[in-house]
Amino acid sequence: MIDKRIPTLEEAVAGIEDGSTILAAGFGAAGVPTQLIHALLDQGARDLTVVSNNAGSGRDGLAALIAAGRVKRIVCSYPRTSGSVVFEEFYARGEIELELVPQGTMSERMRCAAAGLGGFYSPVSVGTKLAEGKEVREIDGRIYVLEMPLQGDVALIHAAKADRWGNLTYTLSSRNFAPDMAMAARLTIVQTEEMVELGDLDPDHIVTPGIFVDRLVHVGKNA
Repeated sequence: MIDKRIPTLEEAVAGIEDGSTILAAGFGAAGVPTQLIHALLDQGARDLTVVSNNAGSGRDGLAALIAAGRVKRIVCSYPRTSGSVVFEEFYARGEIELELVPQGTMSERMRCAAAGLGGFYSPVSVGTKLAEGKEVREIDGRIYVLEMPLQGDVALIHAAKADRWGNLTYTLSSRNFAPDMAMAARLTIVQTEEMVELGDLDPDHIVTPGIFVDRLVHVGKNA
């Protein structure tokens, strides 16, 4: 019987190693797997590379992980947003590295990793500092920059509903990067607001099939 449910957050993040690349879902405050991130903080893994849309806000979630000195490098689109005080403090002191990646490029880089592709050519960063050191090619008279796949060791995901097989649905913008991250990671861990029985999810509404999910923990709707 396939059952990917894990009883506790502590068990859900067990075994995450130092130096791992963590794909952390979220768009602003929407769809952030805060409980899993706090469990990772308690678990103790260090020297992490985190891939996320933002660099944390306030003092909890990803910001708390950065504040504890656990993140050596962050790959994100918007490091400076309202409330991103912790990242700014660490970056100003040279205590965290930053790779700035446009949202669409970040999503496509993860999709390439999921599909086993060797990268893709994009016109997005042509002529900017983001293109420095990257291969450039002219195709049909237009200049493109080669972007490489972005694979994670672990993905941390927040879902609205899940069944025990790991099939997932999301709510509105809480979906954000979660589907790509679930496919691009070697280990996908999900916190879900609601557990449902097999067959309760309309197959046409399942966004992330359970084949991409390894561990699942129920945290409730107030998570």
